[in-house]
This record gives sequence, C-alpha cells and structure tokens, in this order.
Amino acid sequence: MSKVALIVGAGPGLGASLAKTFAQDGYDVALASRRSESMTDLCSEIGAKQYTCDASDAESVENLFTQVDDDLGPPDLVVYNAGTYTRGPIAELDLDVVRATLSVNGWGALVVAQAAARRMIPRGSGTMLFTGASAGLKGFAQSAPFAMGKFALRGLCQSLARELAPKNIHVAHIVLDGVIFRPERGEPYANPDTALHPDEIAKTYLELSRQHNSAWAYEIELRPYVESF
Repeated sequence: MSKVALIVGAGPGLGASLAKTFAQDGYDVALASRRSESMTDLCSEIGAKQYTCDASDAESVENLFTQVDDDLGPPDLVVYNAGTYTRGPIAELDLDVVRATLSVNGWGALVVAQAAARRMIPRGSGTMLFTGASAGLKGFAQSAPFAMGKFALRGLCQSLARELAPKNIHVAHIVLDGVIFRPERGEPYANPDTALHPDEIAKTYLELSRQHNSAWAYEIELRPYVESF
C-alpha cells in the first residue's frame, strides 16, 4: 500500500512544491486549505485529494482527518504548513486579528498534531513536520503577533519531539529564515538570489521524512546564502 502524506496549509508556493515532491516519491497526497479550489489544477496534475479545512478549528481538523482516513487511510506523514501574518506597532494592533494569527500559527498546529498523534501512536510510526520561521527564534520589532505564534509552534515541536520520539514518531521543526521565492508577488519575493526556492525547501522536508530513527533531526534552519543571521 502507498504511504499517505497530508499537507495542512497547502497553497501556491511551498505547499504546491511539497505536494509535488511527496507525490513523486510515491505518496498518496492529501491537500488541505481554507480554499481548496485554489489547488484544483495541482490535484489533477499529481492525482492528489483536496479538502477544505480551517486549521484553527478543532472540529474542522477532526473532520479532515476522518475524511482522509476514509479516502486514503491514516496519514504516515503530516506537514503543518498553515500560517498567517500580521504586524504593526504594539499600541495599534487589532486584537481580533492578533487572536486569529495566534490561532493559526500556534493553536492550529497543536490541534493537527493531536489528530495525527492519535493515529500514529497505535501504529508505532509516523512523521510530523512543522513549518517555522526566524520569528520563532527572535522577536522582531513590530512583529509581536507573528513572534508569539511561531515561538509557540517551536515550543510545541520541542515538546512533541521529546514525547513522541520514544514511540517511533519523528517530529521536526523547519525554520525558514527568509522569504520564499514567489515571482508573481514582486520584490523581495521575486529575487531568486535572495529568496528560498520552494522546490529546494521541499527536498529538505523529503529528506527529513526519510531519516533513519538512529539519526533524526529535530530542528533544521534553512536560509539563502546571502541571508545574515
């Protein structure tokens, strides 16, 4: 039977590259996003299944996993790639927008991890990969909401890794330090020399998924060669 990969937060850019990479490696791929119609062409191209899911809503996430169970089987690999971003001076932040940002970047990751763990623990195997950011390592000025969400994500990943590694479940946090190459967005996303290429990022996710359990990486940082750090 084919292995199953579920990508939560699938869209143009990294989500599409991850989908293609894992499909080429023989996975049956499930793509979940708030607006699943945005991935229709890609799903047709690679034979993936598409689902609508609000990662910050526990009921929506559980419905997603149940549908994937029924359609493809329990996922062997889960990638949490959902994220949202807001910034501004602390005195001027819209708190409702901040709450939504925290819900997707932090809470949603926990909800997805719980649903994945409930399926992987009885089987005694599985991989969870989480897309982080440099904001999870240091809080930048006027970026408190994003830093809070990504710090929460990193803490979740550290805790999950320590809890689940003895159960043969690989958890890894991938820090993306830089913008992702999306030429249609203009600068700074359109410069291939200063942006992370999504296809190259996806190769790293694939290699993490292939690691032997005697040499697992629990966190890795990716950045363009010109990025200061």
